[in-house]
Amino acid sequence: MVRGDGNRVFTMGHMSHDPLSRRRILVSAGAAGAVGVAASLVPQFATAATTRSVPAGRQSAALVIHNARVLTGMRGERVREAIAVGRNGKVLATGSSRDVRRYAGRDTEVVDARQGTVMSGIVDGHAHPVAAGAATLNPSLGYLELTIPQLQELLRGFLADPAYGSEPDGWLVVADWDPVGLLPVGTVAHHRFLDALPTRRPIMITATDGHNSWVNRRALELAGITATTPDPPGGEIERDADGAPTGLLKEEAQGLVHSLVPDLPFTRVVEATAHALAGAAAQGITAFLDASADEWHLDVYTELARTGKLPQRVAAALRLDAHEIREPEEGLRWLEATRRRYKEVDRLDLRTTKVFVDGVMEYPARTAALLDPYLDGHGNPTQHRGQLQLDPADFARLAVLLDRKGWQIHAHAIGDRATRIALDGYETALRTHGRRGNRHTITHLQLVHPTDLRRFAQLDVIASMQLQWAMRDTWTMDALLPYIGPDRHRRLYPARSLERHGALLAGGSDWPIDPLETWNQIRTAIDREGAHSDGPLHPEMEAINRASALRMHTTGATWQLRMDRHMGTLTPGRAADLVLLDRDVTRVPVPEISSTQVRLTLVDGVPVHEEGTATARAARARTENPATGAARRPARANRHQACEAHHHQRPWGGRP
Repeated sequence: MVRGDGNRVFTMGHMSHDPLSRRRILVSAGAAGAVGVAASLVPQFATAATTRSVPAGRQSAALVIHNARVLTGMRGERVREAIAVGRNGKVLATGSSRDVRRYAGRDTEVVDARQGTVMSGIVDGHAHPVAAGAATLNPSLGYLELTIPQLQELLRGFLADPAYGSEPDGWLVVADWDPVGLLPVGTVAHHRFLDALPTRRPIMITATDGHNSWVNRRALELAGITATTPDPPGGEIERDADGAPTGLLKEEAQGLVHSLVPDLPFTRVVEATAHALAGAAAQGITAFLDASADEWHLDVYTELARTGKLPQRVAAALRLDAHEIREPEEGLRWLEATRRRYKEVDRLDLRTTKVFVDGVMEYPARTAALLDPYLDGHGNPTQHRGQLQLDPADFARLAVLLDRKGWQIHAHAIGDRATRIALDGYETALRTHGRRGNRHTITHLQLVHPTDLRRFAQLDVIASMQLQWAMRDTWTMDALLPYIGPDRHRRLYPARSLERHGALLAGGSDWPIDPLETWNQIRTAIDREGAHSDGPLHPEMEAINRASALRMHTTGATWQLRMDRHMGTLTPGRAADLVLLDRDVTRVPVPEISSTQVRLTLVDGVPVHEEGTATARAARARTENPATGAARRPARANRHQACEAHHHQRPWGGRP
């Protein structure tokens, strides 16, 4: 690196190793507590010097990015060539490269984007970052398809590793069991396969869908689960023909065992979450909704913020349990007390609550609530329509109370019956109070009845969708099509239909349900195929265009998180939460969007990710060729209890 006339100049083959001085250049003193990352922008998009003085009366920029394709996020605005970031961490100006470079002073950093896209940072409207970090602390089956001998061999390796506990009483908790594809067709999970292992230790294997856990006999004994144990509310203990438990626990029945597993050390969870969030910044994510949080999650964010390791803004949806839904005044007291307790935590926003209306649709769980019954797998209707996690009247009362108090509700609804019940509750609140602008949301929306599509816009309800699931794979074809039939199958993930009826779409990942692949997620919304599929999933019905896919992951999710007053568009005065990409995502062939690399991520004008770091290299390795490395797409995980899928880190279902 050389310096000339006060400007930072990066030459090919040289990098800065002075991150603190770089931070001082990029931000004002007021942002000194923000997260810093590695030294400098890598040489591939080297900066150039300018000796021009800033005209009198014009504010000098901290950073100017030129020769770019700047997407401001404003509908109807043309693409700009350059952007200037002020010393207060806000957007100073956008425009032509010639005009914006006039904001470059003697100590302004000037970056040649080489025609890469500059756009608002990705806002993930539904994720579980703490669970994603904690998930890395236990062994994983890696979404693999295995025979029973192969599974047992893998588990023997975990048992032999002292990092995962010891004899005779140390729990072995294994994640990422694919209940659809792991075992050969016709093989049913049973404790006898786990009992054959050479151990006395209790074993629990958690499914990727979050709705099933598989345990050995020792775990059943410790939990006191016998043939006479009743199914808990909202759960099922799978039994054999004689009524004995098989070791497969569904939905809330998992809590009978999960509650026995010791917590992971808090400091390790904090460290793992910090690493996970750095990886998310490397994919361009500048804000999250933690979609199911309680005090345990908030304590992790508090510690990350205190130590300067919280790179993103986080809105947390505080989860209400079944009792608090039935007794909404009690739930409201907890919400208000929790918000007061954490109100001073930097970058943490608490104005949202999470409610589960139903479960998941795929076999074997089939707990999503449907208007018409599931099929038996051979085209014949059954009497089973899934299950609700709440009483519709209770939800309506809750919606009325929380709407009056200014809380936003983030409702999990997979099936069309659950979606209708959520809409009904929001409509009751609207009729009671009028439009209060609380931006209530329904998330997942795997199936919406056609008559309910228009109600989203009518009721100002946001449609939060995870469209990386909208593809042909084991989950949509083998675990869904035989159980819902072709007519409903064609209407899965109805993004285009919702948009056509005026709904506001917001994007989310539901990470760690899948490995976080932000740009493949955006690509899949466009072509309904993605990088890991067996083909497109009804693109003629529900694919959305490129602009809509980008918008739902930026301005759409920003609106959902109620952060739109200060971020979400690259206009003067808004926070400089932005990303610089290695390509023009508005022009490259759609499949190439999946492998987009993020060169620079800013939050409040501060770099939270820069290309060339170890985190950046890991992100590049994941995305350079996302279609390779696996014979099939990784299974999606917990769409019902993603933060509870890792409840072996803390007590199941209760307040810590």
